[in-house]
Amino acid sequence: MRIIAGSCKGRPLLAPKGMDTRPTLDRVKESLVRIIAGSWKGLPLLAPKVMDTRSTLDRVKESLFGIIQFQLYGKTVLDLFAGSGNLGLEALSRGASFAAFNDMSRDAVKVIRANIEKLGFEQKSVVMNVDFAQAIRSLSARRFDIVFLDPPYRAGLMEKVLKELSTAGILNNGAMVIAEHDAHIAPVDTAALVLYDRRIYSDTELSF
Repeated sequence: MRIIAGSCKGRPLLAPKGMDTRPTLDRVKESLVRIIAGSWKGLPLLAPKVMDTRSTLDRVKESLFGIIQFQLYGKTVLDLFAGSGNLGLEALSRGASFAAFNDMSRDAVKVIRANIEKLGFEQKSVVMNVDFAQAIRSLSARRFDIVFLDPPYRAGLMEKVLKELSTAGILNNGAMVIAEHDAHIAPVDTAALVLYDRRIYSDTELSF
């Protein structure tokens, strides 16, 4: 057992010798969904129970928001394949002005709405329960500065989503699309979107 983050990061902990207790594995502990920083720092979020949604690990999320932390205030955010709404809610907590969330899972959408209500972001958000193409097209009247993509790994959706985004006319000039995906599969450039940075965390990659 060890401390994952904070002032004592990396320090090992003593564990009971008996078989009646079982420490939480690091990979499980890291995957607990919470707001990392901003107005709701430390607040735990509800997470969908279904197995086809996957929350971004804290260590990956901390790295991501460390990179974009000065590009969030007053910005508009689109969180596709949102799961618990983890990324969009983190952006709102850090000063984003508006976030749109979409997920195909009804259970996930219920959780997103509950988390939005928990944080009091009802006036700064909209939630959809359609496929990604419908979601993008239904937002044609809006413009976004940051888009989070976290489609199911190995589902072959990344290229389709990027092409849809590049032609939909919903991105502001200089908008940033951030994709979380299997590190073995790199996103492709499109006419409007060019890959300029990649960060790898074990089998997970963030592409900007």
